[in-house]
Amino acid sequence: MRALPPPARMSDWLLFLLPSFIWGTTWLVIKFQLGLVAPELSVAWRFGLAALLLLGWSLLRGVRLRFDARTHLAFAFQGLLQFGLNYVLVYLAEQHLTSGLVAVLFVLMVFWNLLGARLFFGTPASGVVIAGSVLGLLGVALVFLPELRALRAQPDLGLGVALAVAGTLVASAANLWAQRLYRRGIEVVPSTAWAMLYASLQVLAWCALTGIPFSFDPRPAYVISLAYLAVFGSVVAFVTYLTLLRRIGVGRAGYTAAVIPVLAMLTSTLFEGYRWTAVALLGMGLVLAGNLLVMRAKAATAEIPAAGKAA
Repeated sequence: MRALPPPARMSDWLLFLLPSFIWGTTWLVIKFQLGLVAPELSVAWRFGLAALLLLGWSLLRGVRLRFDARTHLAFAFQGLLQFGLNYVLVYLAEQHLTSGLVAVLFVLMVFWNLLGARLFFGTPASGVVIAGSVLGLLGVALVFLPELRALRAQPDLGLGVALAVAGTLVASAANLWAQRLYRRGIEVVPSTAWAMLYASLQVLAWCALTGIPFSFDPRPAYVISLAYLAVFGSVVAFVTYLTLLRRIGVGRAGYTAAVIPVLAMLTSTLFEGYRWTAVALLGMGLVLAGNLLVMRAKAATAEIPAAGKAA
């Protein structure tokens, strides 16, 4: 009889599959946030709730939450990029594109991370990484080829693509900024909790200044999706992923970035009626191949900022 894998190995698989599944479905769940409540306000509610949960979890675990004013300013800037502007752009993009296509576009963040790491940290890119980047970019182009052909009939698609690509750039900048914080020895969980709180407050302030009405949708679809995004998408998945990263390292943990867009496209196919073409299938294969090449290189070097995007 074949021996069972040791408990640690089984738990590592659970830690890998749980955040991958959650983050692969959050792209679709965001669709249930679009409607009566402005996208900006839904972002504020989501990360305000997630911040309170993470801060409470940190207090229970005895995690240090007190920092000086300079560090809080750094948290506020991280929140503006990572959980404020970035997610507002995601929610707005999903008004014009299927959730799976937005998820695929966020694969571009892997390559912005590589470029940013080279420009700002001097991290070299190997030939394998460059090859993976080219494959991934070509794959994204092929996935979107059928959509691009429909631009004349549906001009909003172009706006959705532009919003999503802008979101990838902002998210990548947030990753690079976060890496600066972590190099100062600041722990990930408390910095993220504070960043989420500041992002929520910043977005609420923006809504007040621009006249976006403060509202809340009490219907079950909105409340349940908000709870799922805050509790599972922003807290449970994040904590499990960090635990996995601490156990097996950023390189192997980063393979979630290869799984998430696949799950996102599957959920989009099942629930949004996305129709695959041969070209789109080929493109998705190239996206995965490119992502895996980049991740293998990361596993070897462990110098590139963590890639991938959680919704």
